Amino acid sequence: MTTPTTPPSRNAVTDQVDSSTSRRGYVCVTFDFDALSSWMARGMLTATPRSRGEFAAVAVPRLLHILETRGITATWFVPGHTALTYPELTRELMERGHEVAVHGHAHENVAALEPAEERAVLQRSLDALKEVTGTLPRGFRAPAWDLSDASVDLLVEHGLAYDSSLMGHDYAPYPCRTPDSLDDSGVRWGEPAGLLEIPVAWSLDDFPYLEFLRTPSGLMPGLRDPAEMFANWTADLDYMVRDFEDGVLTVTMHPEVIGRGHRLLALEHWLDEVASRGIEFVTCEQIADLVSSGAELGQYRPV
Repeated sequence: MTTPTTPPSRNAVTDQVDSSTSRRGYVCVTFDFDALSSWMARGMLTATPRSRGEFAAVAVPRLLHILETRGITATWFVPGHTALTYPELTRELMERGHEVAVHGHAHENVAALEPAEERAVLQRSLDALKEVTGTLPRGFRAPAWDLSDASVDLLVEHGLAYDSSLMGHDYAPYPCRTPDSLDDSGVRWGEPAGLLEIPVAWSLDDFPYLEFLRTPSGLMPGLRDPAEMFANWTADLDYMVRDFEDGVLTVTMHPEVIGRGHRLLALEHWLDEVASRGIEFVTCEQIADLVSSGAELGQYRPV
């Protein structure tokens, strides 16, 4: 007999989710189409790292097919370098109805740049996407998910509607702030800056789970069973649906990572499982539009 202190199983949580039809929510499926840029940023320019980035272009058509057969539109964060390297593929993303947003130029860590350098990199990346797609993006995701103190004001200045780099919530978009002031005496919070944050999390990113990488700081083992990753994502989704109204779950994948056969099969299963729960797939741009129209997303109202 189960004691009252035993937490509910995942099946028990799912049963509660299935019994509630008024709390659904949204899933943003996003892809960071880094291609060669992330290996450039790491200084890994020999033939094999380059080929790992090249595989992204092989995987993108597979992902587009999976999404199209399910009627799912996704947000693709594309570095300027990737857009210039694969212009036809970048244009195809938009032609298939997906959102293309900006992801730096050559996967630079903007938090490590001087303000003038960051400004130049942002302008260069926006110019590259405009050149290739004919339109300017509305969203930004920082490479390595790290913003500088200048980033928010810079994104507002350039007319971006949202960022998707911060981790201050899991299910609720929230306003970005001007820089906070933090020291051992406390925190002085910045002011809302007119830029929406659509938050992310490392636990909702395929790279740490699946990618094998040797770095000067150590080994990222990766190569785990994708079913384990997707089970965690499903559990996060079930909790959101149970205890939040109109929550938003944002997952991040990389074509060169998720695009292997066994992982694609697991992705197909997960997308079908999410759809079976009545969850709506949306782009980050659509979330930004919902918030700008007055929608209150991700309200915590536990059962």
